[in-house]
Amino acid sequence: MNSFKDKLPPLGTLGPLIALVLACVFFASQSDRFLSTQNFSLILAQVMVVGVIAIGQTLIILTAGIDLSCGMVMALGGIVMTKFASDFGLSTPVAMACGLLVTTAFGYLNGVLVTRIKLPPFIVTLGTLNIAFAITQLYSGSQTITDIPPGMTWLGNTFSLGGASVSYGVLMMLGLYLFTWFALRETAAGRHVYAVGNSPEATRLTGIPTEKVLLGVYVLAGLCYGVAAMLGVARTGAGDPNAGQTENLDAITAVVLGGTSLFGGRGIVLGTLVGALIVGVFRNGLTLMGVSSVYQILVTGILVILAVATDQLSRKGAR
Repeated sequence: MNSFKDKLPPLGTLGPLIALVLACVFFASQSDRFLSTQNFSLILAQVMVVGVIAIGQTLIILTAGIDLSCGMVMALGGIVMTKFASDFGLSTPVAMACGLLVTTAFGYLNGVLVTRIKLPPFIVTLGTLNIAFAITQLYSGSQTITDIPPGMTWLGNTFSLGGASVSYGVLMMLGLYLFTWFALRETAAGRHVYAVGNSPEATRLTGIPTEKVLLGVYVLAGLCYGVAAMLGVARTGAGDPNAGQTENLDAITAVVLGGTSLFGGRGIVLGTLVGALIVGVFRNGLTLMGVSSVYQILVTGILVILAVATDQLSRKGAR
């Protein structure tokens, strides 16, 4: 019986899940189109890029850090992929690998500045956000790259599932969530991530190399941003230098709404997926209701504050 209980999802995950169900019930009562299979497939397609970025953001927040540069690093990765393919005639796999290498390098840079120079993650990633933005604009000439090989849009292709058109990119996103959930839950490296977030000093005293764990987390986060860039290019069919300007806040919002503590050491990556869906459902539902995008941003801000306040109160209650 105890082993069965251990396999149940943490209670903190149920709150976001309940919120998602209630949001779906509310918007279904406001619009007949909301419950259509086409609309649900649209929501999944809209959240897949932010959803993958949020995986990397979750890893960093679990260590009590934060990454403000994620959106712009993702945009830079997309520009590198598309420019290398269009300007140098590189094959799709090689061009994508170059983009992944660039985003991973930014993750490594963030990690080195945080672990070796001991700079606060907020300041480090605020700086690399601006660096990535400047490089993206300069390298692309602030122009959208549309001359890309067909292989780069393959992940945006869809297949029919229960009457809905589901893209292969959505399957990749879900697969990455399952893999990350398993790694965090069942591997020693995953448990080390939680330990560093709970107490870096106590973790170091037990013999765990906290700096290596942190550096690895930032590198993996950078890799996630590269995968998100692949999905963004596949979905839009272009490399957009103006992409990524709101994805950093959207990713943080998804992580917080999903129940991961901003103070580190507590959370579950599947909750982040639920958080990303909550954001997608609210924006989609409000759009169907004809609500202005300004009010959609307002609602998202309120949701973030409520989620952080709930986390703070739960921490105080646990003391």
